[in-house]
Amino acid sequence: MVTDRISTACLLVVLSQVYKPGLVFLSLLALDIASHWLQMYSTFLMGKASHKDVKDSSNWLFRLYYGNRMFMAYCCVSCEVLYLILFYLSENHTEKLTDVLATNLQKISILSFLIATSLVGCTIKQLTNVIQLKTAADACVLYDIDKKHKQ
Repeated sequence: MVTDRISTACLLVVLSQVYKPGLVFLSLLALDIASHWLQMYSTFLMGKASHKDVKDSSNWLFRLYYGNRMFMAYCCVSCEVLYLILFYLSENHTEKLTDVLATNLQKISILSFLIATSLVGCTIKQLTNVIQLKTAADACVLYDIDKKHKQ
């Protein structure tokens, strides 16, 4: 998990320097780190064995993501593939991300198919990260409230 986070972080930092607006990639990096850290922390507080134990979550997408390994693999690999394709497509330091995506999605090629399918999976992963962040933050708040009431 650490190697995965470090390699993704490095790639996102590089992409933030290649594409405009670079803040998009840095925001994705912050979301990824914050949501996973908070998920691990809330898991620790609740005494669960794994941060992937989300059976009690009310969100269907969150349960699907962690409950189906193939779906989670698709989303994770999609993000990495999209980031690598964007790195491959980068030509100069002033390109707009939306222009590069739009131009390449309009072409009929294997690359445009890869961009489209990885964009879907990556978007789902980012939505799951937002859900994970909120769910974990809620769990931490509930833990604190429960702890305060017990005192």
